[in-house]
Amino acid sequence: MSDRRYYAPHGGHPAQTALMTGRAVFTEAYAVIPKGVMCDIVTSRLPHWEETRAWIIARPLSGFAETFSQYIMEVGPRGGSDRPEPDAHAEAALFIMEGEVELTVAGTKSVMAPGGFAYIPPSTAWSLHNTQEQAARFHWIRKHYEPAAGLSAPPVLVTNETQIKPDSMPGTEGRWATTRFMDPNDLRHDMHVTIVTLEPGASIPFEETHVMEHGLYVLEGKAVYRLNTDWVEVEAGDFMWLRAFCPQACYAGGPSRFRYLLYKDVNRHAPLKVQRQV
Repeated sequence: MSDRRYYAPHGGHPAQTALMTGRAVFTEAYAVIPKGVMCDIVTSRLPHWEETRAWIIARPLSGFAETFSQYIMEVGPRGGSDRPEPDAHAEAALFIMEGEVELTVAGTKSVMAPGGFAYIPPSTAWSLHNTQEQAARFHWIRKHYEPAAGLSAPPVLVTNETQIKPDSMPGTEGRWATTRFMDPNDLRHDMHVTIVTLEPGASIPFEETHVMEHGLYVLEGKAVYRLNTDWVEVEAGDFMWLRAFCPQACYAGGPSRFRYLLYKDVNRHAPLKVQRQV
């Protein structure tokens, strides 16, 4: 297991002598993209991003992720973008895993280090640059913002997980805790991004079955995850997508804590007409 606090892919390719058999799974209810899949050959270059490549690990697609897209961005020295987002309706959440970036949102500059989080509302000008001599790696979650009558879009938020006290789940004495970047009582937000931490041997002790879709990236440790009808082993660097209502539960396998970055859609009525994503 990596000794980095937040596991991030570095690319490369397996040796020709390696076995092809792996842990990748794609079903109608869930998908698992193991860390070993995130090699050089599956990266994408993006318009208006310099010295940058991306692992696109979720995107709107019938039968797959319906509400969001998620990228792992790798920005090399002197890389970045002054025009990062082509869609004026898109809100963004950024989470820094390695390196350091300068984020400028609506004219305000912030230096973001590992553990750094930013929320950027739609129709907001922003730019991001790496001024360091090592690559920066971070998650970029994109979602079309869903306005609600009488509510404005949320404000810009830039923070770091070290500045947030985790909320312990009731009855767990801190063995299962959630670091919440957004205020769960703020209905302006239509998505939440959190870090979930399970101490060795802790569990999510029931099969959660709910309307929220999940993107789940393992930052640290390993666990056995219940996905629909299957138990799947996952470790740092793996990504899971869970469709709405996919049953889910978890045992943290140890010997270290198990942590993951979690996306979910929240705080909006369920549409009564199927909306096709383009």
